[in-house]
Amino acid sequence: MSPPRPQPAAASLSGFLDAHFISAEDLAAAPALAELLRRECEGLEASVRRLEAQLASSSASWLARSGEARSGLRRIRSRGEDMAAKDEGEAAAPGMELLEIVREIQRIDTIRLYAEATLQLEALVGNLEDATFTIVRQAPKLNLSSILRRASNGMEQKQEKLLRAVDAVREIEQELVKISLSRPQWTHLIVAVDLRVDKTLAILRPQALTDYRALLAALGWPPSLSSPDMEKDKYSQVPNPLVLMNEANKEKYSESFLALCALQHVQANREVRQCKMPAAAPSLSDSKYFDKTSCFDNGLWAIDELVHPIVPRMEYHFSKWSEQPEFIFALVYKITKDFMDGVDDILQPLIDQARLVGLSAKESWVTGMVKILLGYLETQIFPALVTSYHRSDDKLEVHSPWLHLNDQMITFDKRMQLLADSGIQKIAFISEGLSRSLSVFSIYSGHSDWLQIWADIELNSAQDKLKSEMEDETSWLYSINPQDELGDQESTTKFLLSTREDYKAPPVSEFVVKSASTMIDRSHALPNKGMKIQYTRSTSVQFLNDFFVVLHERCEALQLSNTALEDESLLRASYAINAARYCECVLREWDEDTTFLDMAAHGNENEEQIHKRSAQHRCSFFADEIAFLVKLGTNFLEQIMSSILIEFEDLSWDYVQNIGSSNEQNQSDDQVLDEENLEVSPGFVASLDVLRERITKLKIHLNSKDFLDLWRSIAEGLDYFIYSSIRWGEVKFSGPGVIQLRVDTKALLRIFRPYCSRPEAFFPFVTDSLKLLTMRETDVQYFLEALKNGKDNDNCLGRRGLHHVDASHAVKVLRSKKIGG
Repeated sequence: MSPPRPQPAAASLSGFLDAHFISAEDLAAAPALAELLRRECEGLEASVRRLEAQLASSSASWLARSGEARSGLRRIRSRGEDMAAKDEGEAAAPGMELLEIVREIQRIDTIRLYAEATLQLEALVGNLEDATFTIVRQAPKLNLSSILRRASNGMEQKQEKLLRAVDAVREIEQELVKISLSRPQWTHLIVAVDLRVDKTLAILRPQALTDYRALLAALGWPPSLSSPDMEKDKYSQVPNPLVLMNEANKEKYSESFLALCALQHVQANREVRQCKMPAAAPSLSDSKYFDKTSCFDNGLWAIDELVHPIVPRMEYHFSKWSEQPEFIFALVYKITKDFMDGVDDILQPLIDQARLVGLSAKESWVTGMVKILLGYLETQIFPALVTSYHRSDDKLEVHSPWLHLNDQMITFDKRMQLLADSGIQKIAFISEGLSRSLSVFSIYSGHSDWLQIWADIELNSAQDKLKSEMEDETSWLYSINPQDELGDQESTTKFLLSTREDYKAPPVSEFVVKSASTMIDRSHALPNKGMKIQYTRSTSVQFLNDFFVVLHERCEALQLSNTALEDESLLRASYAINAARYCECVLREWDEDTTFLDMAAHGNENEEQIHKRSAQHRCSFFADEIAFLVKLGTNFLEQIMSSILIEFEDLSWDYVQNIGSSNEQNQSDDQVLDEENLEVSPGFVASLDVLRERITKLKIHLNSKDFLDLWRSIAEGLDYFIYSSIRWGEVKFSGPGVIQLRVDTKALLRIFRPYCSRPEAFFPFVTDSLKLLTMRETDVQYFLEALKNGKDNDNCLGRRGLHHVDASHAVKVLRSKKIGG
């Protein structure tokens, strides 16, 4: 007999629930429905047991037939395969049927769990709605005169009902968290519950806030912002009703405060849970919402309600000071400070009792007062300034109020932060993160155009100051230490440069750095990295780029490579290079600051941009500016070097062309020359004097690092010029000719000896050539024979100390030596 088939379930879970719960009255039949489901489950379980017994009997029968089939297989192989296939098909039928039964049981069990969870959540949501209904229904019966009356129990009853409602929300959240972890596919159930809870909380929260405001009004809040002493020009603190409460009123206020905090706390838990749901919107699933304390960034409701009644009284005074914002900031600061002690003494213990970990009453109070100021600035002050900026042609008239207002905002922000952090020990990076919600500069978060206007005004102001500074030519000159002008006796040994004096940079470069640093310091007041990047790029970076362009234009105007080199041009080019190197050093120091490292990383979040940048500049905020300065300094150092080499070539061309050809006419071969007393060739003297003068000027006016690289490059250039200009193999050097070349070479090396103990190391080709020319005749013949063999030429040259000329050049030099009579 075949087992009874289970009753087919509803087409879907929603259809099943809709079929049994058409209206609210059908909820009364929920217990009966649960009993019916239970009975059906028991029937299905009995069917499963019967099926299991039938399966065991069928399995035994199947095993018996399987044994017979095996014996038949041994006897008849050809028919055995067909019989085995038939037996396997017969055996698969019970297995498939069992799998379907298991799946059906699992589906029914899931429906049962879903129904149980739905009924449980329905009961919890019903409790929340009932508690909310009783609170709202009781609201008209409560008046201000009965709030503080000891005999009245209305306030206490409402607080108890509010706490019951909070407990109901907490229990609902616990169930929803369990479901979201164990059954994440039940999204529709969670969303349906959230919708009902949100509707209930939308009614509960305003009522709770209304009761809290009524209690504050009964306690005398808000207090008067003036006192008799203030009218007599005497400073005194504004009396704080929170401090003046008696014990009974303090107890009532504490209960109301804790109930409101509990309500906000469960709301924060709901936001955290909703943000972690897979179906959460991208804006809600932002990482900041995962931190429960971040849900309190906009302040505590209970403290915000202390602030709101003060707003009309403060705005009355604000309207009188629209042209004097410093008075507005002073009033907000005074009121904040006057109530700070009372807020900390009364409210901080209540926050701790509510277990709102990481929250400070001082910070919440400061945040609330800052929000008052932000609202007024956003609606009254800034729109007027923006309108004036766009309409007025007199930029100076408009710039001054903007700069003055932002200066006041920076000062106010620092003072308020000190109030919020007073008496609190914080880790640096944590305090910076928490203080961002307190910044009055968050007004720019929703108005990037206002931020751009401020940046443009700051940039224009700095550029006007720089323009007047650059018009003074003395700002482009550096006052040289008199000791440096005495000569080049002392070798340059200081290469660890950091200050403007170390780099010998003109005063205008320090003015630029200080102006850019001031604008960067202002950017620290902005509350997030995106705003900091926008402001810094639009002010300090643009300001630096404009100056660097001017620096480049001044160097280009000298036309070092197109005109005869003059002392004035050399001096101006040196100071411009020094200014570029000093600015480069400062930018590299700034680049290593954690602030700019974070900004660079934030700006490179796009993977495509990251791959385009080189690994060296990947986290560099000033990468483009540093690269520009490096190229500027390198290019104009090369121009100076090229000009000096060209000048040297012009003055020494005749001498170089005649090396080795005319010296025999002056001295006979057998005449012994005194090398120590021999004078430099007359055609070489002028070029050496000019070279010495240029090198000395560069040492005095150019920074030590670039001077080191420059004189070495000049030496290598002279070495190559002299070596390549001699017609090796065509001219014949006699003994006196070689000695004269050694004397001339020593005179050349003597120019560089103050800066290096072995300048011949930077004249490798000339030095190696002299070594070959001064070899003995017997050694020359042996050396030529060794080189002709072509075996191991490098070792042969190396043993003679020749490391720069190759074998072919060595042969040419040796053949230029006159041998014999």
